[in-house]
Amino acid sequence: MKKTLKELAEQAQCQLIGDPAYVISGVDELESAGPEDASFLANPRYRPLLEKTHAGVICIQPEEPRVAGKNYLLHPNPSAVFQQLLVVFLGAPLTSGFSGIHPSAVVHPSAKIGQNVTIGPHAVIDQDAHIGDHTTIGAGTVIGPAVQIGTHCLLHANVTVRERCKLGNRVIIQSGAVIGSCGFGYNTDAEGKHIKQDHFGIVTVEDDVEIGANTTIDRGAMRDTVIGEGSKIDNLVQIGHNVTLGRHCIIVSQTGISGSTVLGDYVVMGGQVGVGDHLTVGDGAQIGARGGVMSNVPAGARWAGMPAEPGRDWLRGVAKLRQLTRKNAKGEQGAEE
Repeated sequence: MKKTLKELAEQAQCQLIGDPAYVISGVDELESAGPEDASFLANPRYRPLLEKTHAGVICIQPEEPRVAGKNYLLHPNPSAVFQQLLVVFLGAPLTSGFSGIHPSAVVHPSAKIGQNVTIGPHAVIDQDAHIGDHTTIGAGTVIGPAVQIGTHCLLHANVTVRERCKLGNRVIIQSGAVIGSCGFGYNTDAEGKHIKQDHFGIVTVEDDVEIGANTTIDRGAMRDTVIGEGSKIDNLVQIGHNVTLGRHCIIVSQTGISGSTVLGDYVVMGGQVGVGDHLTVGDGAQIGARGGVMSNVPAGARWAGMPAEPGRDWLRGVAKLRQLTRKNAKGEQGAEE
């Protein structure tokens, strides 16, 4: 497929800077794009590539400095525009070739299945489960007793949603995720043996949440574990029992959040963050990758390090440690001489 820049600008509702008749036939990253490819710049760290790229057109923010002689599509969200271009030139993502309820799926007679629902091969829908309209249940996925799933959800292959858990509308769950596993709670007796505690709560996942592959979210001991509206959880994340995640949070891969911790709205956690139990992380707080949160985090804070502290304090500490290391190295070198 080929499109002129004028056509692309109109379709993506962008401002065009450059030749309206210039033809684009593909998409690629800045460093490898050719003259017939569209690309984008969303992260300032890649700004030096603007000089070097051979891309035929670049999606950028209107205030972004531009290199003369190149074509640009200006939009406040260049990543979103580029997503549109990906669909234009590469087509929409493939969907399952199955429709309706596959003959190998096992659906309990008491389960309620909405309109235009797809249930893939070898999926299991247990008693009293409720699947909303236009929802897709992937191959090998297990939906436990009395689970409620809203409309327009997509559960990929081999997802497990345990008993009584609730999913809102437009929820996406990637393969291997487990929703509603038992919380990690034990009583230790006088002999040092660990006696398992039963967990009677559930997991409630609100609308427009996405949960990554092999992520696990534990059910509450008595009250719900809650994942707030619009939150996005990466692969390999562990969320403990009774955790409350606010609205529109971002939780990156390999993060672990211990039980009964409360995250406010718009919280961001980088990869491999660890959060202790019974803590509060305020609205809009951000924790840098590998941060170890061992105390409450104020709203809007930017913390990093282990144990996590305000980001500027952590950077000062790192800088001082490096200075001391260099001084010691020079001292040892001088002593040898």
